[in-house]
Amino acid sequence: MNHSSFLSKPGELDELELRTAALHWLCEADVAAKVAGVEAMAASWKNAEMTLDKQRVLAATLSIPGRPQLPALVPPREVKHRSMASLEGRAAMIHALAHIEFNAINLALDAIWRFAGMPEDYYVDWLRVAREEAYHFSLLVSHLQTLGFAYGDFSAHNSLWELTEKTSHDILARMALVPRMMEARGLDASPRTRAKLAQAGDEDAAAIIDIILRDEIGHVAIGNHWYGWLCEARQLEPLATFAALALQHKAPILRGPFNLEARRAAGFSEPELLALIEETKSL
Repeated sequence: MNHSSFLSKPGELDELELRTAALHWLCEADVAAKVAGVEAMAASWKNAEMTLDKQRVLAATLSIPGRPQLPALVPPREVKHRSMASLEGRAAMIHALAHIEFNAINLALDAIWRFAGMPEDYYVDWLRVAREEAYHFSLLVSHLQTLGFAYGDFSAHNSLWELTEKTSHDILARMALVPRMMEARGLDASPRTRAKLAQAGDEDAAAIIDIILRDEIGHVAIGNHWYGWLCEARQLEPLATFAALALQHKAPILRGPFNLEARRAAGFSEPELLALIEETKSL
């Protein structure tokens, strides 16, 4: 693929093909350029200035995902936990959330370019996710700057992207385990995170969490929709298939408490929620 045909200025994405553009911005290492590129891509699609080739099989020629040199990536257990009572502790929390959103931008772009042959609505859905994740990232980074810090000032872990890589061979596994498991964990964590930030007196950060939770319910719902669609197309039973995929890919064990209200809003069925609760009882 000829990357020289792409221009990094947001207004210069006209007439590009959506999945090819998604791959380009996924490979982009400059954070500001990636965010601007995603916003431009969404605007160009909305204005009917981009085409979509659903069948073309694309190949990446650059490193995936493009990322800046910082933050340093370490195993989850090596990420330092700081007291929320301190400014640095709050900043570390905001930074961790920003890093999750950065990875979420990349996984949405990856879902667009990697998997050919899906209905147009699938690609439009994941474009929406990419745009909203870029918005969340921008909100968090801007707030981080008001605290005197920048993205990259703290170390971070890469668990979300690691599971994205593990499921790169099969769209069913991707839809099952990334939006429906990893991103759904964010639904569970958001109320506690918001409470901690509000208790620390950071109402602006708490308001950002409200926006993220609202949008993430929609993102998990997209994953649920396409997982169900794929199970129906392949004549698979969703609950048993999910359990098998989680075991096959050594997905993390989920622990409560669960945000059942948000999970219901995101399309999880009552039998699935019951199975989730029963599984945690055995841990």
